[in-house]
Amino acid sequence: MYVVQFYSLNMNTDDQLFTQLLSIFYSSAMMTMGKLKNPVTDQIERNLEQAKQSIDILELIKEKTKNNLTDLQKRTLEGLLTDLRLNYVDESNKDLIHS
Repeated sequence: MYVVQFYSLNMNTDDQLFTQLLSIFYSSAMMTMGKLKNPVTDQIERNLEQAKQSIDILELIKEKTKNNLTDLQKRTLEGLLTDLRLNYVDESNKDLIHS
């Protein structure tokens, strides 16, 4: 799982807020891929369609903020997307194996 240190001394307020926004969609995707427990239900839940939607939202954020991000914001977003895509492929392959 990709780890982001939200309140690093090197992060300004905008970087912290942007990272928190990204983490909302990252956590949602990981939860709906069954990689994290839902904190409300305390259950592992899996819905790859919802996970894909969270990944798509992060990809939209990347596209809409192109050339308008700091290096840290860009690296964070790309790292989160890479991790999510790899996990999504892993979970999708599990469905193919069990079919």
